[in-house]
Amino acid sequence: MTFAYYEGLVLDVFFTLFNIMGSFLIIYGGLRAMLDVFLLEVLKKPYSYQQVRKELTNKIVFGLEFFIAADVLETVRNPTQEELLLLGMVVLIRTVLGYFLSKEVTEYELD
Repeated sequence: MTFAYYEGLVLDVFFTLFNIMGSFLIIYGGLRAMLDVFLLEVLKKPYSYQQVRKELTNKIVFGLEFFIAADVLETVRNPTQEELLLLGMVVLIRTVLGYFLSKEVTEYELD
């Protein structure tokens, strides 16, 4: 077995781990937000919608960063011109999405 085989194997493992971590962060953020809304509405706990939304948005943005890292690793493994263009578009869309989600949380009072 050659170095390229092991290099590809390592890249595949990290690609998978980054995708799992990104998915976990977004799912965890959604479940946590649901629990916080339940506590806020039903049990009248001291949470605010602004706080819940900010925490959810932070998890989404952080999860998107893991997906970007996974896409970069996938492109490193198979660097065709089509893959590079696709990576550029995906990174641009996710970066813009993350920027506006972060900006929304920091600038607007949602309660």
